Amino acid sequence: MNKLKAVIQFECMTSFKYIWIFYGIQYAVVLLATLIVRVSVDNAEYIGVSGLETNTFIYVGILGMLGYSEDFKMLIQNGFTRRYIFIACVAMFGFISGCMALVDTVVGNVLHYVLPGYQSIYGGLYGYENILLNWLWLLLLYMLLCSLFYLAVLVVNKAGKILSISLGVIIGSVGLLVMTRFALSDSAANKVSVFLMKAFGFMPDGTINHFLPLLTMLLLTVAAGAGAYGVIRKTELK
Repeated sequence: MNKLKAVIQFECMTSFKYIWIFYGIQYAVVLLATLIVRVSVDNAEYIGVSGLETNTFIYVGILGMLGYSEDFKMLIQNGFTRRYIFIACVAMFGFISGCMALVDTVVGNVLHYVLPGYQSIYGGLYGYENILLNWLWLLLLYMLLCSLFYLAVLVVNKAGKILSISLGVIIGSVGLLVMTRFALSDSAANKVSVFLMKAFGFMPDGTINHFLPLLTMLLLTVAAGAGAYGVIRKTELK
C-alpha cells in the first residue's frame, strides 16, 4: 500500500507542476494576440476569443499518451506492478483533470461575465446556470480524453504501428460503409441522431437534461479504462 501511495503521489505531483506552465503560456499568447489585434483594429468589438478549453483538450491528450510512453517504462523498471501503475495513472488523470476543469470552469464563467461575447464550450451548449455541473462535465470530458489516448498508445504499442494503422483503416472503412448505409434510410439516420442528441442531454421536446452527458462520458471513460487495463496487463516493456 505504501508503494501504491508513493507512485500516486509521484504521478500527481510530477504532472501538477506543468499545469501552471501550460496556463501561463496559454494566457500569455492570448494576451499578446489581443494586444496585437487591438493595435491593428480600431473597433474593439472585433477583439475576442472563445472556447479556451480546446487548448486543454490537447494538453490532456498528450498527458494520456505520456502516461504510457514515459511513466510506464520508468515505473516497470523500478519494480512496480502493472496494477499499481494503472491505478496510479487513473488517479493522476482524475487529479489533473479535476484541477484543470476547475480552472477552466472559473475562467470560463468569469470571462463570460466580464466579456459578454466570450463563450465557454459548456456554457455555449448548456448555459451558465450551474457551475458545479460545468466542472463535472469538463472533469469527465478530460478524463475521457486521457483514457482514450492512453488506450490508443497501449494498443499501438501492443499491436505494432503497421498493424494498428491497418486496423484503423479497416475500422474506418467499415464505419464509413455503415454510415453510408444509414444515410440511405431517413428513419435510421433520424433514430441515430435522436439517440446521440439524448446521450448528450438534448431531448426531443427541446429541454436539456444535464445529467445524461455526464453519464455518457462516465460510461465511455470506464469502457476506455477497462480496455486500457486489459491491454496493460499483457504489455511487455520494449
